[in-house]
Amino acid sequence: MKILLWSVGKDNDAYVKQGIDDFTRRITRYFPTEWDLIPIPKNAATLSQPELKKKEAELILGQLTKDDYLVALDEHGKQMSSEGLAQFIQTRANSSSKNLVFLIGGVYGLDESVLNRASQRWSLSQLTLPHQLVRLVLAEQLYRACTILRNEKYHHP
Repeated sequence: MKILLWSVGKDNDAYVKQGIDDFTRRITRYFPTEWDLIPIPKNAATLSQPELKKKEAELILGQLTKDDYLVALDEHGKQMSSEGLAQFIQTRANSSSKNLVFLIGGVYGLDESVLNRASQRWSLSQLTLPHQLVRLVLAEQLYRACTILRNEKYHHP
């Protein structure tokens, strides 16, 4: 199984890039892992909120394959513990999912068409976090989940 981490928005600022790169490298010891930053549409400033979400949705849905298992990060999604995330990843790996895609939406969230396509909606936190920090937290939690699956010392329950 391959873990794909998708995020709508600009490139990472230096203050988070190093951490994201470090945790992504660590995850690749367990699963092939890739980031894809989906650029904001060029005319975003002239679009209404619904139009922008629709344009972003077209880009996202155009990249998905029918076999991708999509986890949409959404404030109204289900919350999981680190152990729950580990179990979820193991379940996906056992089910022979080819690609497990974690998606962070744009500044206004995800269009309903993307949420409807998602196999699962996951709320990382009830807090409002900057998108770049969400990327870092997501990468760290995925690494933590991998260490839990291997019973390694990183996670201390």
